[in-house]
Amino acid sequence: MNFWAGQRFVVTGGSGFLGSHLVKQLKDRGAVNVFVPKSSEYNLTKEEAIIRLLGETRPDIIIHLAAVVGGIGANRENPGRFFYENLIMGALLMEQARLFRVKKFVALGTICSYPKFTPVPFKEENLWDGYPEETNAPYGLAKKMLLVQSQAYRQQYGFNSIFLLPVNLYGPGDNFDPQSSHVIPALIKKCVDARRSHEKEVVVWGTGKATREFLYVEDAAEAILLATEKYNKRDPVNIGAGFEISIKELAELIMELSGFKGRIVWDLTKPDGQPRRMVDTTRAFQEFGFKAKTNFREGLRKTIKWYKEKTKNSH
Repeated sequence: MNFWAGQRFVVTGGSGFLGSHLVKQLKDRGAVNVFVPKSSEYNLTKEEAIIRLLGETRPDIIIHLAAVVGGIGANRENPGRFFYENLIMGALLMEQARLFRVKKFVALGTICSYPKFTPVPFKEENLWDGYPEETNAPYGLAKKMLLVQSQAYRQQYGFNSIFLLPVNLYGPGDNFDPQSSHVIPALIKKCVDARRSHEKEVVVWGTGKATREFLYVEDAAEAILLATEKYNKRDPVNIGAGFEISIKELAELIMELSGFKGRIVWDLTKPDGQPRRMVDTTRAFQEFGFKAKTNFREGLRKTIKWYKEKTKNSH
């Protein structure tokens, strides 16, 4: 426990979906000094805000979760913003962390950084073998620059920065806004809302053939904290559950678990995104003993329950 108790932490994005789970686990491990910057007080795309943040908090460890992110639709509408804000936040924060002599920087990348056609399961060494899937390339490449910066700073300055590549996350507290949500919350919202309003069908983007891998948010938080404590190398590490499911199977499973009895209409005018996604999780297990624990059906059930409870009075 003593590793956590003595350190000062800054967790960017710490009040977000993943961040709120991670901060809770951080405190459960005995961390007492955890600062979560609010975006209204510290705009991390501005250097002076970052200098003020680090001057006020003097962190030993920064866990950088803050990101401007969304599903396929949001990525298509905001490629410039997603590129610029993610790139500038990461670059400024890591540079100032170095200047403030922060002991460790934990950078979060994204599975969107992988090439569009990557052999499945994705291995970390395939990361540079091609261009990412077009709809989320600006976001994926902006985050990937954090890996370049991380490795360059380790080489030149001996700066201890690590880079983790989580797959799509899901769980209670996820973003259910139809304008920007990812596939699981989008499907849950559609099925639960359709059931409540006695609709006969839900419309889902694409063909349903694409595959995805999903990691329960509490498992992801645990993986990040294990890496924070135990991993100090230049190589990127995949964080995943080690399985893939097609969007069609996923939609059917969510229909079943949410009790929606209608049918799915596939909107073939909309893109599928990357054809297949699943990571090789060997390195995370070898380097810091991470293995996902949450059964997928169970995780979905908890997420659906959370959404139903959160929205029951608005219907």
